Amino acid sequence: MEEKIFLEAGNVSVSNSRFIVSGQTYAMSNVTSVKTGIEEAKKGVGIIITLVGLFVLFGIPSILWGIVIIAVGALAFMAAKNKYSVILSTSSGENKALTSEDETHIKNIVSALNESIVSRG
Repeated sequence: MEEKIFLEAGNVSVSNSRFIVSGQTYAMSNVTSVKTGIEEAKKGVGIIITLVGLFVLFGIPSILWGIVIIAVGALAFMAAKNKYSVILSTSSGENKALTSEDETHIKNIVSALNESIVSRG
């Protein structure tokens, strides 16, 4: 059977027989299912820093330091991003094959992997 490519994007390749990511090759014959995982961003640090900045701004007569700390807290809050994963299920369990902050990229890979599973019949 000829190898059919479903996706090639950067360091990722999905075909009817193989899933290659960052030099690691997974045999599609061993993959029973695939799903998207999500790890929620930890934004608590940014909130705490911002609250400390508000305390400094209004509690201690140091407006400049309060504004600086609030800005750092806001940046930390905005910089925290969700992480998305490609999770492969095989007979030996689940394996997190790839993690990225780009949800669209992960969804495209999962879609291609699902097409590959379906094509096997």
